[in-house]
Amino acid sequence: MAWRSSGSSNAALIANLAANGLITSERVKAAMLGVDRAHYAPAQPYQDSPQGIGWEATISAPHMHASACESLLPFLHPAATVLDIGSGSGYLTHVLANLVAPNGRVVGVDHIEALVQLARGNMGRSEEGRGLLGGGRVSFVKGDGRKGWVEGGPYDAIHVGAAAASMHDTLIEQLKAPGRIFIPISDPSHPSMQNIHVIDKKADGSIERKKLYAVSYVPLTDAPRD
Repeated sequence: MAWRSSGSSNAALIANLAANGLITSERVKAAMLGVDRAHYAPAQPYQDSPQGIGWEATISAPHMHASACESLLPFLHPAATVLDIGSGSGYLTHVLANLVAPNGRVVGVDHIEALVQLARGNMGRSEEGRGLLGGGRVSFVKGDGRKGWVEGGPYDAIHVGAAAASMHDTLIEQLKAPGRIFIPISDPSHPSMQNIHVIDKKADGSIERKKLYAVSYVPLTDAPRD
């Protein structure tokens, strides 16, 4: 029912997502209410659909951001460290920072410097966002997301916002035990088809993988050439 979840304001969008069962946690609802999507989406910010943000990148639909947060929620405790790969506009990075407040930390990684700067600028549009950046609770860095960001790890949770060709073991290595990864992965037999996978690293270091549902994401690739 995602197509029915758009609203005329940020509050209306989040209320509709909750009413349609796409947000079930009060923590996720509060975290998303605390971030005005208009600071991050270039047009129609309260539409429940993906939008281009330039540089062949998109901001995902709000219902996908809600799904990612709901899935990672058991690992988003008040002192968690989170990696947001393909951070793009910076919207979900901000929501994740709300979910790990007051002492958690989120690193947003993007492979395009212009998007790193865009995310910082977007977050700086609100007083809370400026506080997150200035206090070191959120940082945006340029890097190849397929390699994670070892300097900020290990992580309690890793969100990947672009479709990987396969699961990258280096991301599992940067995950705490216990920890969880939320990642879209292309189907090797049908590359145009993608599915959300959740990878759990158990306390004993063992790995459990679950395939959830079909999606459509931009690919996790090298930066486009000028």
